[in-house]
Amino acid sequence: MKRIFSLFGLFLMVAFPALADDLATVEKSGTLLFSDTFERDEPTSDQETIGEGWTSNSAWRAKGKKQVDLKDGAMHVTRVPEADHGVAIFHDVAFQDGAVQLRFQLGEGDDLGVDFVDRELKTVHAGHLCMGRVTLKGLTITDSKTGGMNNEIRERRLAGDNSPELAALLKTKTKTFPHPLSAGEWHTLLLVVEGDTMRASLDGKSVGEFSSEGIAHPTKRMITLAVNQSAVVDDVKIWKLK
Repeated sequence: MKRIFSLFGLFLMVAFPALADDLATVEKSGTLLFSDTFERDEPTSDQETIGEGWTSNSAWRAKGKKQVDLKDGAMHVTRVPEADHGVAIFHDVAFQDGAVQLRFQLGEGDDLGVDFVDRELKTVHAGHLCMGRVTLKGLTITDSKTGGMNNEIRERRLAGDNSPELAALLKTKTKTFPHPLSAGEWHTLLLVVEGDTMRASLDGKSVGEFSSEGIAHPTKRMITLAVNQSAVVDDVKIWKLK
């Protein structure tokens, strides 16, 4: 299966120069910080032990119920009914500019976010900086630091502020790119963060880019995979560019 994916990846690079150029730049100029193919089993099948430095919020958000399962050489994520929050799967990193590539599968109504985080930053909720999120309809890039996760803005929203001024501000902090995907099939996502810009590619095709000041935050200390319902993830790679 991995061999087939490698050959398919080579085909994508030949067929779609935009992705090949981005990958070539990342691989030439970047430092590979981490990669995971999930070709392993948990020590105890009924407990959530992801390994390789991954942790999750299941202990405090899902009453300790297992939400992440390693099987068939991939990471299967399913939010349990007991959970009061979407599944968040964390891995420490350290860069200013960087890139994340992974394969994923989604079902109807599913989504998968790749969240860049700095928990030492206290002006935003839980350190959320910026995110690329995919659904079967396409991809959205969001500046969370100066948008919805900014503490002052978040407090206004929680207090019920529906003012046109706030809505207009939040609209400038996110951009959606329609790009239909097939349910239950493998897709490839590449996110590249350079300066105040995040670029995204799906299945070898450049989807779009979005620039906003919060994306340029100088210390990304963590990557979080965010799943509201379910998703399957494989072949994760994280590079440092700066």
